[in-house]
Amino acid sequence: MKIIEQPKVYLVAKTQLVQEGLDAYLNDIGNPDWEPEPGVSDGENLVEAAGRMCYRSWQPYDPEKPEATNPNVSQVRRGNERYLANVLKSGHGSILEHVNMTFICRHVSRVFTHELVRHRAGMAYSQESLRYVRLDDLSFWMPEAARYNPAAKEKYESVIDFLENTQKELADIFGIRDSSDFTEKKHLTSMFRRLAPIGLGTSIMVTGNLRAWRHIIAMRTSPAAEEEIRIVAGQIADICKREYPNIFQDMEFDTASGTWRFDHSKV
Repeated sequence: MKIIEQPKVYLVAKTQLVQEGLDAYLNDIGNPDWEPEPGVSDGENLVEAAGRMCYRSWQPYDPEKPEATNPNVSQVRRGNERYLANVLKSGHGSILEHVNMTFICRHVSRVFTHELVRHRAGMAYSQESLRYVRLDDLSFWMPEAARYNPAAKEKYESVIDFLENTQKELADIFGIRDSSDFTEKKHLTSMFRRLAPIGLGTSIMVTGNLRAWRHIIAMRTSPAAEEEIRIVAGQIADICKREYPNIFQDMEFDTASGTWRFDHSKV
């Protein structure tokens, strides 16, 4: 039995700009007076490019560049932060969907993953399989109410210990350790997991676009959200704010409530 201090979140991938492709497109439409802003993340430059493509607002109208400019546009906002501030204010959230972030959440329970996978739009999941991974050593994150209540903590630990020993006893009963038949091991492991607690520690990889992450952070750092998912969503919010400060410029942490709040929640 392993009691975990806290779930952990790792950023393992994010969208990368293919500069050669973007340059080729800009060349094809007449080389407008725009380029990705140095020092700004690829994702934020990509979102800006998506917005400018939608409205042909790379630069003010130029009759010599009809494919790149719009007769309706007499002036444009310059600078990625300023441009994205207007995107957020106007609620043009669809262009945020072009940028993904992938996290591995470790030492999270199936209570957490069952809640997380309810978010489907713009999300992808790969979870540790308990049909293949045998449970010889149960890891467990203990909620705050149980952690600081001696009687509750003792009850939690005794139940986890019992269930862990049950896994080991089933392995002995069926002689799974001596078997070289992987198919048999898979079937038995699948059977054993039915007696595993929903709160056991596991891992999940999750990819989401930035519009989806904004929604999840707003929903899952709320005081009404389940305790464990609030912890994980808070870690994800920290990373999003660090990696994409212009896209998350309207997101601030409210110390009083422990909640991340958005000025433009309907993006």
